[in-house]
Amino acid sequence: MALPGHALIPGLINLHTHAAMTLMRGQADDRALMDWLNNHIWPIETRLVSHEFVHDGTLLACAEMLRGGVTCFNDMYFFPEAAAQAALHARMRAAIGMIVFEFPSPYATDAMDYLDKGIAMRDRLREEPLLSYCLAPHAPFTVSDASFERVAVYAGELDVPVHIHLHETADEIRDSLATHKMRPIRRLQKLGLLGPGLIAVHAAHLAEDEIALLSEHGCHVAHCPSSNLKLGSGIAPVAQLKLSGVNVGLGTDGAASNNRLDIFAEMRLTALLAKGAGGDPTALPAHEVLEMATLNAARALGLENRIGSLVKGKCADMVAVNLAALELSPCYDPLSHLVYAAGREHVSHVWINGELLVDEGRLTQLDTTELTAKANHWKERISAR
Repeated sequence: MALPGHALIPGLINLHTHAAMTLMRGQADDRALMDWLNNHIWPIETRLVSHEFVHDGTLLACAEMLRGGVTCFNDMYFFPEAAAQAALHARMRAAIGMIVFEFPSPYATDAMDYLDKGIAMRDRLREEPLLSYCLAPHAPFTVSDASFERVAVYAGELDVPVHIHLHETADEIRDSLATHKMRPIRRLQKLGLLGPGLIAVHAAHLAEDEIALLSEHGCHVAHCPSSNLKLGSGIAPVAQLKLSGVNVGLGTDGAASNNRLDIFAEMRLTALLAKGAGGDPTALPAHEVLEMATLNAARALGLENRIGSLVKGKCADMVAVNLAALELSPCYDPLSHLVYAAGREHVSHVWINGELLVDEGRLTQLDTTELTAKANHWKERISAR
């Protein structure tokens, strides 16, 4: 296949999302995080979340991500087996989160039930070559000390990463100080969670000693700039994290808080925010940001030997981007264009494990008419209050 005027890049990796939440895209916009969760999102989930809901929402997300050049996503949501089945249906690579909460949901009754079901799911699907797994305790404010200690033990036994929202808002830190007499990251350190398997999502509020702590323990950060801005959560100190040696990858968060699963948009915003926040136009040059969306995210998932770069012996997860489009002409520096000028609409072809899944912008394995019908079915159910 000849693609003149195109750049061939490693498949993009979405290091943090809640894929099934595509079905709640545009629900309860312009609200603070806890208002958004407590009064809008969690009530919908309590009423409607199910295996079918998660499967359909994840399949819709897979279609969107594939067309935007994302070949792998790291997910955290209820009914993870349904998300895994949707990813396999889409022939997409996914790291499936074994989610943990203290409170009951339609999926599980308590933290041990979440853990038991998640581990059983992993055992059933562990031979699937496109799937990997993370333990996914939701956040410090929804998981107890005892459950965190169990997660630390299981993470060691199963050799899987731990994927958790951490230091997302100032309120989270204030409440942790009131309840636990320490900031959340220090609490996780005390409970044995800090280490090279930890993926700290958001990390928008970090003191200098906490950045040093993440670096010292070899932790990773999933930076979700659009979601952080939309929820008013803050701006993560990404340039400082990088200078301190912390591995940072990019995520979108869920479509209910972004509202796009668009890693091209996250790349551009990441570079611009770092420059603007620090008053330094040299911060996070384009090649570093592209690495955050590919190899850095692969490292966080423990998949750097399989994906994240175009190297002989790795899986053929690849994306072709049309840099000859009129709005991208002329092109002096392909790296610059990929981060500052190109968008997901310029993705022409996507391969995962060598299989062509997007051809001239069209999905080869998923029926867009069927997906739209599923989305409208859930729209009617969500709207029928």
